[in-house]
Amino acid sequence: MSEPWTIDALAAALRGYDGEFAVQPLAGDEPVLHVTMREHGDLAVFLSAAGDQIVASTLLWPVDEQESADAFNRFILKAQKVVPLSNFAITEVDGRDYYELVGELAAASPIEMIVLELRVLADNAISAADDLRTAFAA
Repeated sequence: MSEPWTIDALAAALRGYDGEFAVQPLAGDEPVLHVTMREHGDLAVFLSAAGDQIVASTLLWPVDEQESADAFNRFILKAQKVVPLSNFAITEVDGRDYYELVGELAAASPIEMIVLELRVLADNAISAADDLRTAFAA
């Protein structure tokens, strides 16, 4: 595909992956696609496509529930390589800060690359929840 993806085109393409993804466009100021990763415990991933990039993100856990949050924040900023192809962020949802994992790719990327990004992001989110979060528990 040489043209940038739209949310509707992404939804149609992802529906062709034999039920691996459940997809639902969400209305708003900027269209977003809610992707349920069925093979990753129904993890919710959100895709947006605007300008030259596609952004995939998933919420992890509330910042205020992270034990040793300062040490954890320093660790993830210094050791970003522990989650290849993904970046940690903090985003506010309903007045509460959450850790978020984010991946970006070009808006004209082939669907195979977008699917790979979704799978890697889901794997990294599960690893972060299983390994990183507990490593900083008291």
